[in-house]
Amino acid sequence: MARVLVVDDDPTVREVVSRYLEHAGFAVSQADEGQRALALAAAEPPDIAVLDLMLPGVDGLEVLRRLRRRRGDLPVVLLSARGEEDDRVLGLQVGADDYVTKPFSPRELVLRVQSVLRRAQPSAPSSGLSSGSAGPAAPLLADADLVVTPSARTATLAGAALPLTTRELDLLIHFLSHPGRAFTRQELMRQVWGWEFGDESTVTVHVRRLREKIEPDPGAPQRICTVWGVGYRWDGLAGASHPEQPS
Repeated sequence: MARVLVVDDDPTVREVVSRYLEHAGFAVSQADEGQRALALAAAEPPDIAVLDLMLPGVDGLEVLRRLRRRRGDLPVVLLSARGEEDDRVLGLQVGADDYVTKPFSPRELVLRVQSVLRRAQPSAPSSGLSSGSAGPAAPLLADADLVVTPSARTATLAGAALPLTTRELDLLIHFLSHPGRAFTRQELMRQVWGWEFGDESTVTVHVRRLREKIEPDPGAPQRICTVWGVGYRWDGLAGASHPEQPS
């Protein structure tokens, strides 16, 4: 039974979210503020955290930073109000895997939690990939010193393990599986993560973070190139003839 840590200072939100998650088969622990959340995460390590951005005392972003320092691969879904777009983007930059905007459907949140957990499992294929994408049948995907094993959900650069979030690894696998093809941000949201709607800036943030981890020079990316007026394309180190400007 997967354990979910739900962190929100609104008792109604905590109770409703916890009830839906428990009905879906999760074990749930609750915290109403940041320090309590960190203590619970240390005492009973969760499989995933559902974290509100606006918390008393230690805010959600700082909780996220500390959780990431303690366990870099912990999946995190952010809860945010509609007016907190900058904080959502910052949360994605810090390492959140997904976000849900308040007010939200508890059923949608449960689906997001299940999706993030499914993608985080090493033995599970990434169902958001299109039919042409590499799944468990492909032993590895590579570009120069960058090697990804989709079935094991691992990636290395120059022999060293890459600390990628679930969403970043999904995106990397998709790009490597479709070299030379340009994708719009909307296509990436739909084909990689299965989102039919959402904020396209989420894709921009994930691309930026991925570039910082895999590009020799993130300021002049050669692997993930910007296609102006369209979106992004994987050129790879061998295929890049000129640097593109990041967006």
